[in-house]
Amino acid sequence: MAWRSQLSTHLKELRIHLCQTSPSSASTRDFIIRNYKDLKMLNPRLPILIRECSGIQPRLWARYQFGVEKSIPLDGLAEPEITAKLKELVLKFI
Repeated sequence: MAWRSQLSTHLKELRIHLCQTSPSSASTRDFIIRNYKDLKMLNPRLPILIRECSGIQPRLWARYQFGVEKSIPLDGLAEPEITAKLKELVLKFI
């Protein structure tokens, strides 16, 4: 899990979009509950933004240098799969 401490090295911002009530966002909500504290503790200067909006599909956004952004849909993914997708976004530009 050493890659978790490298978030702020490779990312400028991490955003998670989700719905507060929809079943498709349930695993994303669980991911946030279980992982936000550790991610923020390891990367205190990295903006980790949680954006809730009714009726949207969950999505993970990563912003890199020079405004480059990548996103991955999280609809239907379990919590370990969301962790794997985040790791993929972090390690993509190493």
